[in-house]
Amino acid sequence: MIIGSKLLFYKNLPSTNTFAAAMVRENSVPEGSIIITDYQSAGRGQMGNRWESEENKNLLISIVLFPSMIHPAEQFLLSTAVSLGICDFLRAHTGEISIKWPNDIYVKNDKIAGILIENSIMGDIIEHTIAGIGININQEIFISNAPNPVSLANITGKQYDLTESLSLLASCLDKRYKLLISENYDILRSDYLSLLYRRDQWHKYQDQAEIFTGRILKVSDTGRLIIEREDGSLNEYDFKEVEFLL
Repeated sequence: MIIGSKLLFYKNLPSTNTFAAAMVRENSVPEGSIIITDYQSAGRGQMGNRWESEENKNLLISIVLFPSMIHPAEQFLLSTAVSLGICDFLRAHTGEISIKWPNDIYVKNDKIAGILIENSIMGDIIEHTIAGIGININQEIFISNAPNPVSLANITGKQYDLTESLSLLASCLDKRYKLLISENYDILRSDYLSLLYRRDQWHKYQDQAEIFTGRILKVSDTGRLIIEREDGSLNEYDFKEVEFLL
């Protein structure tokens, strides 16, 4: 096992990603080490967003990876593998799981997990990756202004053992990471596409120019979202260049 080979537990941290990055800079941390905490006082999401999590209710982890085999131009594969590992974990408990591009994990139309991938790149090498993951497990009430959070407890009416959940999650992530390092990219890309939220469905979107109706076709190898418009034209978007509307 790579992911989960070492577990480092801390009762409270400002941010598991920030702490993990500091550990990599200062110490020799084995690949696959998982930093886990019961509570983050300054949990971070994409683009500076905050991640809400009630103490001792959810999984809050960061994983240290050294994916030097991945070229920086293909770094989206890391997000792909981590997203799929989380989906594999959730499938053991519930259905109707999808990945809202680039890497929010949804059950139906509600967000159950978020991912923050931070890569340190030097030239043509990814020196290290910190994969931060937050999964809503036992929290039942959310007080932030996040529009659509949901937890496994909300969905199933059950409470879950967090230690057992972490063990299963690590196993699922490890299997996907091993597909990545063995260069099974086609499997990862195909599985990601099969779970892509709103794929082949017509919905409203907004980019910098206008609101339009389109359907998601796929994601490029570099991680750009490809949407077809009603006139048949194709547009590619980087993260935060297009907004999903109802």
